[in-house]
Amino acid sequence: MLKAEVKPKLLVLVGPTAVGKTRMSIELAQAFNCEIISGDSMQVYREMDIGTAKITHDEMKGVPHHLIDIHEPEYPYSVAEFQESCTRLIGEIHKRGKLPFIVGGTGLYVESVSYGFQFSDSGSDEAFRDEQFRYAEQHGPQALHDKLKVIDPVSAERLHPNDQRRVVRALEIYHLTGEKLSEQLASQKKESPYDLLIVGLTMDRQKLYARVEERIDLMIEQGLVEEVKSLLERGVARGHISMQGLGYKEIAAYLQGEVSWEAAVEWLKRDTRRFAKRQLSWFRHMKDIEWVDMTDTEDFAGNYAHVCEMIKRKFD
Repeated sequence: MLKAEVKPKLLVLVGPTAVGKTRMSIELAQAFNCEIISGDSMQVYREMDIGTAKITHDEMKGVPHHLIDIHEPEYPYSVAEFQESCTRLIGEIHKRGKLPFIVGGTGLYVESVSYGFQFSDSGSDEAFRDEQFRYAEQHGPQALHDKLKVIDPVSAERLHPNDQRRVVRALEIYHLTGEKLSEQLASQKKESPYDLLIVGLTMDRQKLYARVEERIDLMIEQGLVEEVKSLLERGVARGHISMQGLGYKEIAAYLQGEVSWEAAVEWLKRDTRRFAKRQLSWFRHMKDIEWVDMTDTEDFAGNYAHVCEMIKRKFD
């Protein structure tokens, strides 16, 4: 009788921005001999530290981290590249006798690895993409979003109008293949190639929003404006994928005189709150997540112990 294939172990920690993933991930990584793989689509970019809330060297506390600071801001990073790199890293981490641990809030990226999504090689059309960004500049992001709503209402519902890079990518996929992005995702099998544990951190919505706003105030104190100004001065175009990230597009608009300072900050806070809401919505639709409520921020020890029990129960 053939032995059943032993799947490699994979630990995943997800949750919305500002929920407390960083501290929890470091404590868990130290306890369970993990190497962390960043599941964040923006932290791959060098010189983009403050706006992405990138973990510092000191905060890592000696825990190895991967897929951080691997590309220049001009580079068009994609979910397919993330999946390829992450799959390779998982194998390498196992060979070192450690537990691979994906930590991040970019839902599609994390889900694509957790369940081995198969992405069609739809390629790219730079001219089409540039045309869509120009359309958004001329007519506004809502008009671009309306184009997606016509061809793929399911994806339009999931993507915010200001998330222009993903709206454009959904339009580009349909342009190149005639297939909707939502249909591609719906057709994916949800069978994991790993012995998988996904832990999700959640929090009372109003408390989460307050933490989001506090984080943005801190980013501004730390020099977010100077970071964006430096990127613009080195020639990083606002149309690049990296500059579509939260914090970058709003501050760039302020620096180039398109909006007032007050309007830029309110825009950033509003869109980050909405982003956190969309993150939670994405994760709620994923299967297999074991949720931990972080609302009582004073009880980190209790929440940490709860997650430790989950991991021991799954992997021991």
